[in-house]
Amino acid sequence: MDYVNLGKTGLKVSRICLGCMTYGAPATGQPQPGRHAWTLNEADSQPFLRQALDLGINFFDTANVYSSGDSEVVVGRFLKANTRREAIVLATKVHGVMRDEPNGRGLSRKAIFYELDQSLRRLQTDYVDLYQIHRWDYETPIEETLEALYDVVKAGKVRYIGASSMHAWQFAKALYLADLHGWTRFVSMQNHYNLLYREEEREMMGLCQAENIAVIPWSPLARGRLARPWHGESTHRLETDTYAKSLYSRTEEADHKVINRLGKLAEERGIPRAQMALAWLLGKPGVTSPIVGATKPHHLQDAVAALSIHLTAEEITALEEQYVPHPVLGFS
Repeated sequence: MDYVNLGKTGLKVSRICLGCMTYGAPATGQPQPGRHAWTLNEADSQPFLRQALDLGINFFDTANVYSSGDSEVVVGRFLKANTRREAIVLATKVHGVMRDEPNGRGLSRKAIFYELDQSLRRLQTDYVDLYQIHRWDYETPIEETLEALYDVVKAGKVRYIGASSMHAWQFAKALYLADLHGWTRFVSMQNHYNLLYREEEREMMGLCQAENIAVIPWSPLARGRLARPWHGESTHRLETDTYAKSLYSRTEEADHKVINRLGKLAEERGIPRAQMALAWLLGKPGVTSPIVGATKPHHLQDAVAALSIHLTAEEITALEEQYVPHPVLGFS
């Protein structure tokens, strides 16, 4: 495993981050916020958390909203029992709906203070290494959010703060205001970035490079679409992941050309599609640690193997030339 600094901090993270949205408690019956039919329960989650540690992954990402908090419970319980707290980098997020009441979501001072304490309780830890705003809150002044985040850092409950999918102008404004007021600055951007969705290259990636912000992309394999042939074998998640359908269903005609080209080049290399897609992403300037989900043993094996794959300029051009502009998605 390779380790790099998280942006311009001194914090070392593995070049692969384990995304823990898949672990917690599956949905049953009526739709439940943050719960999905494809989520693994605690017993089924543990082998993948163990595999991550065995592979040298020290970076774990979850969120308060995943499985309505149960993801944090499962991850926290496993890590406390199987490793030392100082040996791992634990990240979680705040913003999503946690309770059906006026202050049950968002990035107000009240919400951040309350939700952080709840996350710490579920994770069984005194602090979070990376606390991230999951989305932009249009109902709360960003100044209120930034000052609250500054206060939880100064209280010792958070080591670093990060942000997730938003417009580049919003992120630039947040960085400017933090500098202006002497508040804690965001050190990372968790954005939607992969071979099928490259709109982040227009503004956000350049901003992050200029400001030395770590980029930790979510959905690096486009919810599994980059790991299998076009119209290949389906999975339970592909069939039931409604959010993924909202991200990719409108661009299928263009996407299948990218997927077909990826398959051709991977076959020529003699490697799985997932390894080539991740190798492309890992080779992009500014990308620190893609967030990889795992529900089968080969998922993390492919991710780690991608670290050793170096694509030629010709291969990169061939992978990228089929891409066409996409609608801007993933900010909600």
